[in-house]
Amino acid sequence: MKNILIFPIKIYQKVISPLFPPSCRYYPTCSNYALQALEKHGLILGAVMALARIIRCNPFIRGGYDPVPEKFSIFRNLDWVNEDSAAAEWRKKNEQRKKY
Repeated sequence: MKNILIFPIKIYQKVISPLFPPSCRYYPTCSNYALQALEKHGLILGAVMALARIIRCNPFIRGGYDPVPEKFSIFRNLDWVNEDSAAAEWRKKNEQRKKY
């Protein structure tokens, strides 16, 4: 059943996303986060977590490292600036891409 949501996300990743410059403020990207949340938490909870993540990904938030939690939660990181070295490295690469 969760394939109903996984298929359009994969189409987005392969067809639509490459047409635009990278813009996700988080690592992993929102589409990868959605896939991981659906795999880990199933259709309903995974979809809720993916939607909450997409809402968090906006110009007013710095972003950073935000993995799918082991336990279901949409309010786990009210402090949305939890950046570690992997996220900092990703941000650096992302900023370099925006220059071109």
